[in-house]
Amino acid sequence: MSTRTAPPHGAPCWLDLSTTGEAASRRFYTGLFGWHANEPAAEFGGYSTFERGGAPVAGMMPATGADATDAWGVYLASDDAAGTLDAAAGNGGTVVSSAMQVADLGTMGLVTDPDGALIGVWQPERHQGFLEYAVDGAPGWFELHTDRYDDVLGFYRTVFGWHTATEADTPQFRYATMRDGDEQLAGVMDGSGMPDADKGWSIYFAADDVDATAARAVELGATIVRPAEDTPYGRLAVLDDPNDARFKLAGPNNG
Repeated sequence: MSTRTAPPHGAPCWLDLSTTGEAASRRFYTGLFGWHANEPAAEFGGYSTFERGGAPVAGMMPATGADATDAWGVYLASDDAAGTLDAAAGNGGTVVSSAMQVADLGTMGLVTDPDGALIGVWQPERHQGFLEYAVDGAPGWFELHTDRYDDVLGFYRTVFGWHTATEADTPQFRYATMRDGDEQLAGVMDGSGMPDADKGWSIYFAADDVDATAARAVELGATIVRPAEDTPYGRLAVLDDPNDARFKLAGPNNG
C-alpha cells in the first residue's frame, strides 16, 4: 500500500469514467470494489465521485453525443496546468480543452500526446486526487501503449517533467517507467508491431486476489477480455465493464 498527501508533479493523480450508463456503472463499481458512490453534482455537469474508505478514489461523468463511448481516463498532476498545456502544444501534443478552474478544487485541462493518447491535466488545490493506491480496490498502475515510443517518452519528459528509467529495451519488448525517486508511478510500452495491444492509457486496479475479483466482475456483468495469468509483473487480467469500458486488474501471482 502507498499513500501520499499530494501527488508529485507529472504523476497520475486522478481517474474518471465517462459512461453512457451511469446507474449500471455505479452498481458495478460499488459492487466490485466496495466503493461508495456520491450523488452527481449538477453544478459540475453531473460529475460524481466514488470513495474508498471515505476518501476520493475515482470520478464518473455522463458521456453524451451520438458517438459517446464508455472509457476510463487518466489525469497527470501539474504545478501549472496552463503552462503544461502550452508546453504540450509546443512539443507535438494537441490541446483538447483549455485550462479551466473547477471551483476551489483545482484547474483542469485535456491534451493528446504525439500519438493521440488523451490525457487529463490536473493542478490540485482542495482536491488532491486519490491519496491511497496500490492497495486492494484502489488504482494500482497506469500504463501507456504507444506506436511512437521515443517521441512519446520525450513528450512526457519535457511537458510533465518525467524522470524515466528503461526497464527493457529489446526488439521484442521496450518498456520505460516514470519514477519519483525510487518509486515507479507509470509505465510506457512500445506497442508498435503489436496490433492487439490496447493503445492509449490503461488503468489497473489493485486486487489481492485477481481471480476472485475477476469472477465477481463477471457476476456483476463484466466480460473477460484476457483471463488472469501470472507474469513477471504480477497476476494480470483484462476486462470490459457492463458498458464496455476497459479496465485491468493487477495483484500477486498465484505461484
